[in-house]
Formats: sequence, structure tokens, C-alpha cells
Amino acid sequence: MGIYVENLVCTQCNKKFSLNEKIWKCACGGLLDIDFTSTFPVDTIKGRERTMWRYREAIPLRDDKNIISFDEGFTPLTDVAFHGKSVLIKQDHLFPTGSYKDRGASVLVSKVRELGVRKVVEDSSGNAGCAIAAYCAKARIDCEIYVPENTSPGKLAQIRFSGATLNKIPGSREDTAHAVLKAAEEYYYASHSWNPFFFHGTKTFAFEVCEQLGWKSPDTVILPVGNGTLLLGAYIGFHELLGAKTIDNIPRIIAIQSANCAPLYRAFKEDLEEIPEIEKKDVLAEGIAIAKPIRWRQIIEAVKESNGDFITVDDWEIKESLRDMCRKGFYIEPTAASTTAGISKYVRRSHPNETIVSLFTGHGLKTTEKMVKLLNE
Repeated sequence: MGIYVENLVCTQCNKKFSLNEKIWKCACGGLLDIDFTSTFPVDTIKGRERTMWRYREAIPLRDDKNIISFDEGFTPLTDVAFHGKSVLIKQDHLFPTGSYKDRGASVLVSKVRELGVRKVVEDSSGNAGCAIAAYCAKARIDCEIYVPENTSPGKLAQIRFSGATLNKIPGSREDTAHAVLKAAEEYYYASHSWNPFFFHGTKTFAFEVCEQLGWKSPDTVILPVGNGTLLLGAYIGFHELLGAKTIDNIPRIIAIQSANCAPLYRAFKEDLEEIPEIEKKDVLAEGIAIAKPIRWRQIIEAVKESNGDFITVDDWEIKESLRDMCRKGFYIEPTAASTTAGISKYVRRSHPNETIVSLFTGHGLKTTEKMVKLLNE
């Protein structure tokens, strides 16, 4: 493709590595980012298939033959009313595995194939595991997924039907992360939080939004945040579009956390030097219930640089928003409703002419047991 690719770069010691190295972190233990220059040949892009791979020059993969795709992407950008205010919603719950995580899985598993890796491990509260398992199935790459033992049964079934080995870990989400790190000493870690290639899939959310708005940036994007998979991807995407002079500005990022698990909210609001220890309670929005996100500093920085903010929503607000969205015909999962609950709070103080974009992150069919329980309440 003739794209300009540079290096993996350690965020801690600044050491550089080739993109062809089979690593997911630096030897010093630091997180890796990708030093990569994206281009956006708009006229060429317009003539391509309506998938996220239409932005080929902005995706750090060397050879097209390694692309693993289900033609994901370019989801509808739909006008939804919140308290009389129009908000544009990307329907990423319509992805092949039922969540936006397919964006990251497509790019990461494509890179895994390019590296010649034959087995990967990943930890997840559900959706990322489903996505990695499905794309590994298509790539014929062995896959082990580690999940908390209380993960939604529907997601566990999806992972198992994809042929992945499932490991249910007792305890917290953090216990699951600890367990997979031991496995990652032997196998490649296809992590949606450690591995930078995942973010270079989720960044396509930003590309699609701007193209669907006529190659313009919205004023504000409202995004859920746990590990920062989508938020950091969107931040990277908007920055790349700005760097290529395809858009003129970066939108404000409004980050949504569950009130029952909001370490990033506290770190941001209290300007803390370290991520705070929190007493994690039962969380309806399991997908963003991350007590110690590994990239927390980058998340806080992204929100600050965009002149953004954090909002928390409690379980009652999530339930109310879930019912409201479903009664409008959008069958989303409770974690997705945490975002829409945050939108409901934000629009009450938004500017009348403000262009606001958000998304439905996951489909309600992925959490049927939880949805039935909510009905019975």
C-alpha cells in the first residue's frame, strides 16, 4: 500500500521497536504506542467499500493479504432525541459480534496474523473476548480468553462457540487481568488495553464520524470509559485527522463512568497524582467496571487536552435510560445505557447548536439474562 510506518514506542523509556516485533509491552514494563503517520485520500476513500478498512492508509498493517475482516464498520449515524436535543448516535451495537470492539479486534488480529503468531491470550469482561475469539476463529489462530466468573452467560457462550478456550477466574476483574498476565509470559497478549494495535482499530470510529459529517469534526463526543479502549482510540483518530489537515479541530471528549466504579472520574476531578483505590460495588454496567485501568494517565490527558469532562451515572439512571432507549426501538445492553444516561445528563447544559456524537456500544442480545432480570424487577 506504500503507507508510511514507523515504530512501536515505549511510553516510559522512549525505546523504539519495529512493528514486526512480537511484543505487547517494553522490556522495562512500559506501555507501547505506535508512531505512525496516517493519510486520508478523501476522493479515493469515497470510492471504496463502506467498511472501516476504507481508511487503509490510516491503519498500520503492511500487507492487505493479512486483513481479517467481516466487513465491519461504517455503522449508521442516527439522530436520536434526548430531552428534545438531537444527538447523533453511531449504531456500533450492530457489529458482527454485537459490539464496537470488533473495530479493534479486526486490526489487532490482522496484525497477529502478519506477525505469524499462532496462539494468543486475552482478558475481558465479555465483549472484547467475544470479538477477539471470533476474529481469531476466522484467522485460524488459537485463542484463550480469561473472564471474571460472573461474566454474562450469553457472552461466555459466544466465546465458546467461536472455538476459544474459556478460563473463568474467581474474584474481581483485576484478578482476571492478573491471571492473564501469567499466561502472557508464554503467549502473545492480544489485549484491548495493553496492545496498541487495538486502539488503531477503534480509532476508525473517529474517521467514520467525520466522514459522515462531511469531513468535519463534531463539537462534542460522549464516550464510555473503563479501560479507555474507545476513548483513546477516538482521541488518536481525531488527532490523526487533524494532523493530516482533514479536519480543523478536535471535539470535546465527555467521558462516562459508573458511579459504582469511577476511579478516572475521581482522578480527574481531584487532580490526583495516582489512580485512587476505590471500593468497587456491584455494577450494572459491567463493561466499564475497571478499578485500575492500565492507561489511566493517557485517558485523563486525552480528556484534559480536548477541554473535556467526566460524568458519572448511577445504576438507577442506567436502568431508566435503558428502558427509554429500548422503548425507542434500540435494544442495547446495560453498559451501553450508561453512555445514554450520561448523554441525558450532558444535554441539559449543552449549547442549542452543539453537534454531539455518541454511540451504542453493545447489543442487548448479549446480556439476555440481565435484561430479563431487569424486566422482572
